Amino acid sequence: MSDHRVLNTRAVRVDAFDKATGRAVYVDDITRPDMLHAALLQSPVAHGRIKRLDTSRAAALPGVVAIVTAAEAGDAKFGVSPARYDETVFAIDKVRYLGEEIAAVAADDPVTALRAVSMIDLEIEELPAVLDMEAALADGTTEIFTGYDGNITAEVLQEFGGVDAARPQADKIYKDHLLNKMQDGAFMEPQGCIAEIDGRGVLTLTSSTQTPHYVQRTIAMMLRMPLEMVRVVKPYVGGGFGPKASASNLELACCLLAVKTGRPVKCTLSREQVFLRSRARHQFLHEMEVGLKNDGSLVFLDHRCVLDGGAYSSFGIATIYYAGSLLGGPYRLPNMRYHGVRVCTNKPAKGAQRGHGGVIARALFESILDRAAEELGMDPVELRIKNMMSAGETTCNDLNMSSLGMKECIEKVRDLSGWKKKKGALGGGKGIGVACGFFVSGAGYPIYRSGTWHCTATVQLAETGGVAIVRSASAEIGQGSDTMLAMITAEELGIPLESVRVMSGDTDFGVDLGAYSSRQTLMTGHAIRSAAIDARRQVAACLAEAFGVPAEKLVFRDGFVALAEGELDIAKVREQFVKEHRGFVDHPTGARLTFREASRLAFVMKGTIIGRGEYKPPALGGQFKGAAVGTSPAYGCSAQIMEVEVDAGTGQLSLEHVTAAHDCGFAINRTQVEGQMQGNFLMGLGEACFEEVKFDDLGRTVNPNLAEYKIPTMMDVPNMDPVVVESGEPNGPYGAKEVGEGGIMPTIPAIMNAVYDATGIRFRELPLTPERVLMALKQKREGQPVTFAADAKCEAVMELVRRHKAKRG
Repeated sequence: MSDHRVLNTRAVRVDAFDKATGRAVYVDDITRPDMLHAALLQSPVAHGRIKRLDTSRAAALPGVVAIVTAAEAGDAKFGVSPARYDETVFAIDKVRYLGEEIAAVAADDPVTALRAVSMIDLEIEELPAVLDMEAALADGTTEIFTGYDGNITAEVLQEFGGVDAARPQADKIYKDHLLNKMQDGAFMEPQGCIAEIDGRGVLTLTSSTQTPHYVQRTIAMMLRMPLEMVRVVKPYVGGGFGPKASASNLELACCLLAVKTGRPVKCTLSREQVFLRSRARHQFLHEMEVGLKNDGSLVFLDHRCVLDGGAYSSFGIATIYYAGSLLGGPYRLPNMRYHGVRVCTNKPAKGAQRGHGGVIARALFESILDRAAEELGMDPVELRIKNMMSAGETTCNDLNMSSLGMKECIEKVRDLSGWKKKKGALGGGKGIGVACGFFVSGAGYPIYRSGTWHCTATVQLAETGGVAIVRSASAEIGQGSDTMLAMITAEELGIPLESVRVMSGDTDFGVDLGAYSSRQTLMTGHAIRSAAIDARRQVAACLAEAFGVPAEKLVFRDGFVALAEGELDIAKVREQFVKEHRGFVDHPTGARLTFREASRLAFVMKGTIIGRGEYKPPALGGQFKGAAVGTSPAYGCSAQIMEVEVDAGTGQLSLEHVTAAHDCGFAINRTQVEGQMQGNFLMGLGEACFEEVKFDDLGRTVNPNLAEYKIPTMMDVPNMDPVVVESGEPNGPYGAKEVGEGGIMPTIPAIMNAVYDATGIRFRELPLTPERVLMALKQKREGQPVTFAADAKCEAVMELVRRHKAKRG
C-alpha cells in the first residue's frame, strides 16, 4: 500500500477554479497602459521575389507609431536547431510561403494597424511554387533555398545490425507504405504576445509559449541583447501540442517594435494566421519492409521516409530523426535501417506536434505487424507479446529500457476489452484492432549544445510558515504541470496541497527547457522534489538545533512535524508563535508541532528558507550521428484496443469503444494521467479520421478555420476505459515518467487495424474520411484492386529519393 499522502491520488488541479470560472488570464486578456497594437504584413503568394516595399504611405497614417521591416530586423537567422537556422524575422528579397512575414506595424489601435498594413506598397514577382514532396525532389525543379541541394533540408542514413545480412533469415517479408496529410495543432488559444521594455532596458515578453527559455535565448540573439536583459513570461496558455515550442516571427516583431517605440506592443494572431504559421505535423510518406520468422520473431525493419517540411526547417531536423529512431522499441528488433529525407516546399513550415515525428511511422509499423500476424496465423496480441522487450534491455539503436510495462499494458487491454471473444467475430461492418506505442520521457539533450541544467527550481517557505511557494520556469500549457509541482512539494514537506502556491513560466525563476517531448513530470519533477527536500532539510536542521534531537528522526506528515519515536516539548515554541501572532484567528492548537510553527521557527533562526533543486539527465545513447535524438532517461509505452463500425453505404466510421493502457511509471495524479490518455486518444482520432490542412494549386490554405478544418467533437468520442500501468521508472521521481505524448501512438494504427477487421481493406492513406473509405469499399465490391493515390506517389517519390542518393554517392 502506498505510503504517500498527496501523490498517487486524484487531486483537483490547482488551476481548476480559475479556468472553470473564467478568471484565468491569457495573453489576449492583458492590456498595458499606453499599449500599442501590432499587425503583420504577410506574403500574398507562396513563392516570389520582393521587388518593392514602400512603407511611407502607411507610416503617414494618423495613429501609426512605427513600422519595422527587414531593414530594421537585419539578416540574422534563427530557427530551432542551430544546425538549421534558416529564418529571418522578415522576408528578405524572397518569400517562400503564403503568409510569410514581411513587415509589422504598431499603431494606437488594432484597426489602424490593420489599415496601415493594407497601405504598405508591396510588389512581388511571383515565382513557380513547389507545393508537393514529389515536385520538390523532381529533376530541374525550382530551387527554394540556395544551399539545400535538391530542396533537401535534412537527410538521415542509419543502420543498426545488418539488414542485408539478416534478410535471408526472414521467412516472410511484408512491404507497405502510408501517407498522411499536413495537420494543424488546433489548440484553442491562438498565439499572442505583449512586448515591453522598462526604464532599465529590460525587455519583457509575455507570450503564449510552451518554451519560455528557448524564446528568451532567441530574442536575445536576434535583438543583440544580453540574455539577462530579456525576460519571458508565460501566463495561462490554451494548449500548444508542439507548434508553440519555438520562438516566432510574431514575438520577434513585437519585441522590435517595443524597443523602437519604448511602448508596450501587443498582437494576437487570427485563426487564419495560426494556420498560416503552422509548425504542426508534417506530411509523412513512409515505406517499410519488415522481415519475420514463421514463429513471428522480428528479424529486420528496412524503413524509408520522406517528409514535406514546408518552407523552413523549424523542428524538422529532430522530426526526421524521431521518425526513424522511435521504432527501435518497444519490440526486440535486432536489425534496423532507416533512410529519411526532409524536403522544403512553398507551404507553411512544419514542426513538432504531439508524438513528435513518430506517429505515422508507428501507424505503418503496427499495421504491418497486424498483417503479419494474420498471414502467419497468429493472434496480433500474441505476436506483439512474443517480440516485446523487457525492462533492462537496450534497443539496437541504444535506447535503454530502464522500465517497460509494455507487456502489462497489452495484457490489460486484451483482457478488459474482451479481445479474445471479439476478434474476428464481430461481423456486420464491425471490427476490432490493437496497436502499441512508445515514446520518450523528455529529450536527453537540449536543442542547443550545452551543459545547462534542464531545469532548476526553488521552494520558499513563507515567513509565517503557512505556505510553500514554488518557483519554476516550467511551462503549464494545460497539461497539469503546475499541479504536479504542487503535489510533489506538498508530499515532501508533509503539508496539504492547498498550502502550496506555484509560480511558473517565468525565465526570472530559473532555467526550464519547457513543455515539449513529454519531459516535465520526469525532469521538472526531479528538480522540484530536490528543492522541497532541501527546504525540509533546512527546517529539520533548525528543529534539531532547537530541540536537541536528531534531524533524521523528524517526520513531516499531514501538516505536522513529529519525532519518529518520542515527543517534542513544544510549549515554548507554541507560546512564542502565539505571542508573535496576537490578534490572528488561526493559532495552532493541539499537542503536535505544526509545520507552520516549525518553518516559522526556522525562519527566525536562519532567515528565509529556500530549497533549491535542479536536474539534467546523465549522458545517454550511442556515439553514432543522430544518437542525441530519441535518447531519453525513460520511455513510456501504451496499448489500445479499438472497436469500430463502418457504414458500407456512406463510408462513415463510428468508433464504438476504446480500451487504453499507458505505463506512466508512477501516477503522480491519477486523474491527470487518465486525462492525458483521453487527450492523446482524441488527437489521434482526429488525425486518423478527420484532419487535413488543404491547399489549392497556388499554395493557399483553403480551410484555415475550425469550421472547415475538421477535428473531433463530443459526438465522435466513444466510451473509453483507461488503465494506468505503473512500472516504477528508476530514473523518474517516485518512479514517474511520461504520459503527455506517447498515448497518441497506438490510436491511429488501432483504428486502422479495426477498420481492416471490419472491411478487409488495409488503408495506405490518411485520414480515413468517408469519401476515402467509401471509394475503397466500392472498389472492393466491384472486384477491383483497392488502390490509393498514395500508391503511385510512393513509387514516384521513392524513385526520386533513390536517384538523389545515387547522385550524391
